[in-house]
Amino acid sequence: MTSRKKSDELFNRASVKIPGAVNSPVRAWKAVGAAPIFIESGNGATITDADRNTFLDYVCSYGPAILGHAHPSVMRAIAEQARLGLGFGAPTRLEVELAELISSSITCAQKVRLVTSGTEAGLTALRIARAATGRPNIIKFDGCYHGHSDSMLVRAGSGGMTLGQPDSAGVPSALAAMTMVARYNAIETVEGLFRAAPEKIAAVIVEPVAANMGVVNPDAGSLKALAEITRNNGALLICDEVISGFRLCFGSVAESMGIAPDLIMLGKIIGGGMPVGAVAGSAKIMDLLAPVGPVYQAGTLSGNPLSVRAGLETLSVLQETNPYAALDAAGARLESGLRDALKKTGQTGCVNRAGSLLTMFLGPERVRDADEARTSDSAKFAKFFHGMIDRGINIPPSQFEAMFLSTAHTNADIDRTIAAATESLKDLNAGGY
Repeated sequence: MTSRKKSDELFNRASVKIPGAVNSPVRAWKAVGAAPIFIESGNGATITDADRNTFLDYVCSYGPAILGHAHPSVMRAIAEQARLGLGFGAPTRLEVELAELISSSITCAQKVRLVTSGTEAGLTALRIARAATGRPNIIKFDGCYHGHSDSMLVRAGSGGMTLGQPDSAGVPSALAAMTMVARYNAIETVEGLFRAAPEKIAAVIVEPVAANMGVVNPDAGSLKALAEITRNNGALLICDEVISGFRLCFGSVAESMGIAPDLIMLGKIIGGGMPVGAVAGSAKIMDLLAPVGPVYQAGTLSGNPLSVRAGLETLSVLQETNPYAALDAAGARLESGLRDALKKTGQTGCVNRAGSLLTMFLGPERVRDADEARTSDSAKFAKFFHGMIDRGINIPPSQFEAMFLSTAHTNADIDRTIAAATESLKDLNAGGY
């Protein structure tokens, strides 16, 4: 068992001043029945907590750390920028460069608006879509998470599924009523919603690869069918690539699948680990935003120099090194090893993967949508999680999150992880943890 004295002390202090002792719910480790560890530092594929325990990390800040923690060139870029100033409340050259780089990498991103979070990107995209179409309603998919704006906290993924609160208190029923819910990988549910009220639907918002109910890949042809349905009904298609953008390829995974979304949401990697978000789309649609158009959106720290500089450096490294084939191979190695671990230990489950994103579900033999994800044995996962932590492997503290790989993970790291998973799954048979 790892020492937790200092982490527990910090948790107790945090509990006095911070609701639930955390500033984002999944960090609370409620789903795994424990208080969280508090992290002091990260380096490459590892993190170190307040008690000086070091863990091989598959959280990777929930996605941004694609180059690993504290990548030297990214750290140098941030330090250089910090010496020049943290923010000016005015445009900078860096914002222009990041917008140009995103636009040159994603065909549909003719114009880009930088914000400070994925939630802001989501609420801005929805506001643009409603203005562009003059319609109020949005279709989302059960289990997909698009930030915590009011209208999106309906059948949301990861955090809501983890805490057993798919809907949030404080969301007016009138706003919730404007969100219509379809089932992922069930295009007929989208068709049914359009048949019922085609004149009211402004947009469909979707994760092209779902990663907030655990990783769930789209069925072949489903995204193209979705694009066709929205186009035929005068609605917009919004692809939420806050997680998948620049992770599965250099640019948009939706475009790599032959889809041209009307709006795309980005975040995480484009900020290199610093707070960031972005909305992008055609010039005509994006010019609805103020100060050109009537759709208001603003943010004091939008496009702040530290985030933009970190993002530019991260994207530059990705562009120069093109690590995506190697990341996919690393993901495939881990996927194969975890499948073997399930088989060797007699545990029922499945492994879903998209490139360097991966989830092992304990219980179901397949997961194609949120209903199937919910059949997972969360209690068994909690025991598995603690087995991994005690073996020095940090995975997300929820059955419904993705594991993330980085370019810093080696084959030896992956093999160590597979061995730890095998032993942790064996412990479940022995009634451990």
